[in-house]
Amino acid sequence: MGAQLRIYRRRMRSVKATKKITKAMELISASRIVKAQQRVSASTPYANELTRAVSAVASFSSTNHPLTTANENPRRAAILIISADRGMAGAYSTNAIKEGEKLAALLRERGLQVSNFLVGRKAVNYYKFRNREMAGTWTGFSDNPTYENAKEVADALLSAFLADSTDSNVGVDEIHIIFTQFRSMLTQEATAKRMIPLEVVESSEPVPTSLLPMYEFEPNAAEVLNSLLPRYIEARIFNAMLQSAASEHAARRRAMKSATDNAEDLIKSLTRLANAARQAEITQEISEIVGGADALASASAGSE
Repeated sequence: MGAQLRIYRRRMRSVKATKKITKAMELISASRIVKAQQRVSASTPYANELTRAVSAVASFSSTNHPLTTANENPRRAAILIISADRGMAGAYSTNAIKEGEKLAALLRERGLQVSNFLVGRKAVNYYKFRNREMAGTWTGFSDNPTYENAKEVADALLSAFLADSTDSNVGVDEIHIIFTQFRSMLTQEATAKRMIPLEVVESSEPVPTSLLPMYEFEPNAAEVLNSLLPRYIEARIFNAMLQSAASEHAARRRAMKSATDNAEDLIKSLTRLANAARQAEITQEISEIVGGADALASASAGSE
């Protein structure tokens, strides 16, 4: 009984230590979510307005720009997957990786070769463990990305897009992005979007009934697109990174809260088992004392 009691107490100490860690990580994630949400709110209007500007140039001009016109015979596509550098965030990274696998399967059904660009150690380790080719990897900033990080990723993707896909193994005709969209503290959704060629972005605004304004592009529409589209890619990637960072903190907070609650339940269960073992040990000791006293009394009566 004494050995069993020691086992229960040792497990309780271990669970209590784990609970302290999970509680601390829960509080840290909770404190970082507010700032992450503020950064998302600050960057989203700029990214949306820049998208509208690029869409306007593409819609109201007759220029067939390679960044807005789909290739008739695409050969390769790039997928940018944004995951986490650290674990203990539930299924956050797993959902993004699974969404990337689904998109890659759809692209291969179209006959396209897929180049994988990965952000976050979780995605990098996933592909490295399976010996898959990676066109580019970036780690170390998933929970607090900067615009410089987004620009570095955007430059690599644009370089791949501008390269000739027929003559180079690095050239791509399409660019897709997988990120986790932050909807609320309880809801984060892995989302796949095509960035290049430019897709028409749905809007909740009412359709204008009046005549649309005429645009004049100086020096010409192609030059405007050349200037706007790199910034568009950078802004969209930065916003996706910020949304993913906020989602990562929310997912980690939720996972750590669940782990802390489970630790509390386990401590209560172990406490009951330890009390039962201690009670059984006391009962056994009393029984041994009573039995010994009876034996001594019997021995004394027999000697008389």
